[in-house]
Amino acid sequence: MTIENAVAALGPGALTEESLREHVFPLFSRTLGATGIYFENHSLGRPLDQTEGDLREAAELWQTKLGAAWAEWSQAEKDHRARIAQIIHAERPDCVVPKVSAGQGLRTVLNALPGTPRVVATTAEFDSVDVILKQYAAAGRIQVHLIDVHEPDGALNLRKLELAIVPGIDLLILPQVFFMTSQIIPELDRLAQHCHAHKARLLVDAYHSIGVFPVDVAAMQADFVIGGSYKYLRGGPGAGFLYLSRAALTSGLQPLDIGWFAKEQVFGFDRPNPPRFAAGGDRFLESTPAVFTYYQARAGQRFTLALGVDRIRAYTLDRLRRLKGYLAECGVGARGGDESHGAFLTVHHSDPRSIVNILHERGVHADARPNTIRFGPDLLSTDADLRLASRIVAGALSRNQ
Repeated sequence: MTIENAVAALGPGALTEESLREHVFPLFSRTLGATGIYFENHSLGRPLDQTEGDLREAAELWQTKLGAAWAEWSQAEKDHRARIAQIIHAERPDCVVPKVSAGQGLRTVLNALPGTPRVVATTAEFDSVDVILKQYAAAGRIQVHLIDVHEPDGALNLRKLELAIVPGIDLLILPQVFFMTSQIIPELDRLAQHCHAHKARLLVDAYHSIGVFPVDVAAMQADFVIGGSYKYLRGGPGAGFLYLSRAALTSGLQPLDIGWFAKEQVFGFDRPNPPRFAAGGDRFLESTPAVFTYYQARAGQRFTLALGVDRIRAYTLDRLRRLKGYLAECGVGARGGDESHGAFLTVHHSDPRSIVNILHERGVHADARPNTIRFGPDLLSTDADLRLASRIVAGALSRNQ
């Protein structure tokens, strides 16, 4: 059964565990055959069985057509960009530029901004952003001001960001969902308007929201969005992207991170000096692309589009709320599982790695961040899994008291 037919068999309306078991679980037979309870979907999403066949298709083209495979590979790239554009509600497919990682997309933006950009970001960015900003600043390529937007009680104080956006600031970088706390930054459109009023641009890291939380890049009015398929789009590593708004594409930004696929005529092999670049987002393409990532990410994108992010969000919240409730019954307090948080719960602990190690030994796969254990169930997590995992978590925590 195809992905679309399986999802259609669910019928309209709210998802149920019974219907998912019947129609959707068979699409994941390989990964569901693994042992243990998997709560790391916020880190690495579980792939569909179809992903293996899609990768075989890419390899078959290579083996049987050699150089002639570029026709199919080029179409796969266009389809890949179109699916991401549909998921994030981009104005048009060429606004989406394939990248190997979200960090590569960030570097593309930083390198395209003129002069020595003045950048504002939070102290809670994921490492792929944090490391790049600090290294660029150390090398004198940017000036960066990192702001702690969390109050002592963990609440967000976004007023600090507004006060930091003053004339002369070029770029504000924010996550849509914080990777350590799962908190959602509300009213990104208002922050975007504040940036634009001060002639600054907004870049949103949407890695923890794409595919599991509604993302509308036009509504949020972001100039740039970075993300990828590693987590909730179930597309594995390497299938990242950079989105550029229509305004950003027509603003005269000159990309430096480019290659010969950004040329006006890619296979024309004319060599004007300076080069003539393609229109729109295509001018931000780089050298020979990693075409297998388009096939690797395809099944997860198709699944997300067929099911719909709103339905995924509603059912994910159901799983999170159930897990949070079962943990509470076992005496474990967790944060998340509501409209102000993303797709994972957090439990505070002074030594989270030791707890995670115990959980792995007992068949529960979670992960650790500083002072935090993260639990990310998904559509494939059963109620029985949630109940059993809660008891195992409580036992692990009591052992380490």
